[in-house]
Amino acid sequence: MSSATGRAKIEESESLRDAAPPQPARIISLDAFRGAVILFMVLVNNGGGPENYHQLEHSSWDGWTATDLVFPSFLWIVGVAITLSLGKRVAMGAGRPALFRQVMRRSAILFVLGVCLYLPPQFHFAAMRIPGVLQRIAVCYLVASAIYLTTRLRGQAIWIIGLMATYWSLMFFVPVPGYGAGHLDLQRNLAHFVDHTVLGPHNYKEGDWDPEGLLSTLPAIATTLFGIMAGHILRLRRDLAERTTWLFLAGAVLTAAGVVVNHWMPINKKLWSDSFVLFMAGLDFTIFAAFVWLVDGNNYRKWTRPFTIVGMNAIAVYLFSEALSILLDATDAHEWVFDTIFDPMGSPRNASLLFALCFVGVTWLFGWALYKRGWFWKI
Repeated sequence: MSSATGRAKIEESESLRDAAPPQPARIISLDAFRGAVILFMVLVNNGGGPENYHQLEHSSWDGWTATDLVFPSFLWIVGVAITLSLGKRVAMGAGRPALFRQVMRRSAILFVLGVCLYLPPQFHFAAMRIPGVLQRIAVCYLVASAIYLTTRLRGQAIWIIGLMATYWSLMFFVPVPGYGAGHLDLQRNLAHFVDHTVLGPHNYKEGDWDPEGLLSTLPAIATTLFGIMAGHILRLRRDLAERTTWLFLAGAVLTAAGVVVNHWMPINKKLWSDSFVLFMAGLDFTIFAAFVWLVDGNNYRKWTRPFTIVGMNAIAVYLFSEALSILLDATDAHEWVFDTIFDPMGSPRNASLLFALCFVGVTWLFGWALYKRGWFWKI
């Protein structure tokens, strides 16, 4: 943990000083957006009962819900942070090799933390899950940072196109033994086959494939690179209103592109399809533009402060929520609390939502306690 004096040094949300007009010391809207995403992630991950509202569940396969926006948003935010943090350091003369060593260290820590989350309470190493949320963030952060440090804007755009085109080609033209090529259903797609073959039992609950698996990490890196593109817009030496307009415009174009590509490769979070990359990046550009306009442009910061508090300690808050969830499940406290307190309070869906909201409240209090003490965890 770092002290309160280190708050302005939190790498993910540092902003560059524009020549015109003057910029605040940090882009508060990025913290607020990150905090909102984390709290929504906690909400959808911790429903109390077996029944939840449709928008608080992942889409079963093709299509999307509000829940499906959470993970790509976090990767997109990582991309924005890469541009702002590494961009400032490069501009100040920091050497790229030294910066990349720091990136590698942080990525390794994130990956190990992610693996450790899936060990308790059984600690079954032979079948522990290797892919996961933090693991994918670590890989995408590592690769996207390497691309940012070794290319310019044009090269980064080429990488986005190349990653998406490669994934498209693999999914449509590489045959799966016994099924052939071009299938995008659960059992016959190439990503499923690769995860089953390479990782075997070290996958998600089904044991043979993973929504954060190997092949679908390619387009997930493209999602992170789209965040880097947004960071480039933020660093433009233009009036904030103009930069916000560019963010809105990029969001509209990408969302429309995702809808168009959906006709050939359906929007699918579990496959992280190309249409999913475009569509979700478009929504992120648009939502973040609204945050920038409200928070940094019009100084509406009071109502976003609960989000900002969490966004400044996102990894610590996320790890706390996951650890608390594991503890409640391992001790059967989750079931007892839900059946005793929440289930009698309403319909199954409302009771589940009430439990989740209380869980979010406890998680937010943890983030608030860290904030009040000036503790900000930097990896």
